[in-house]
Amino acid sequence: MTLATRAFAQLATWPDLMEATPSCGNGRAVSSAQGEIAHFHSDRDVDLHLTCRAVRRLAADLRRFAAVRVVPGSSWVTIRLDASADVDLLLSLTSVALKALQSAPGEDRGTAPVGCNDVRGVGFIRA
Repeated sequence: MTLATRAFAQLATWPDLMEATPSCGNGRAVSSAQGEIAHFHSDRDVDLHLTCRAVRRLAADLRRFAAVRVVPGSSWVTIRLDASADVDLLLSLTSVALKALQSAPGEDRGTAPVGCNDVRGVGFIRA
């Protein structure tokens, strides 16, 4: 079982999340009543919808993690799952994403505003 598969399976059991089709059309997703939360694009890369406001607020902390890629202007961050600790980070940030989407202003609510980082072609460089 890959780390992404394990993380997806855990998130799928959360009562506020449900499996969904990602709006970008690539991979699998989980969403809440407020909109898309995470897109699992590969066995290693996950885009997480934190909202623009949360990304701005947490940017300095997020950049400290080698597993996290912050893309300027995006309401999504990309998480590279290379170790179990990265799955733990994803699960923690998913809680932040749920809270952020519940209290988000209009531009960050609902479906993905501009699209995840995979659509932008700015996630981690594929090997």
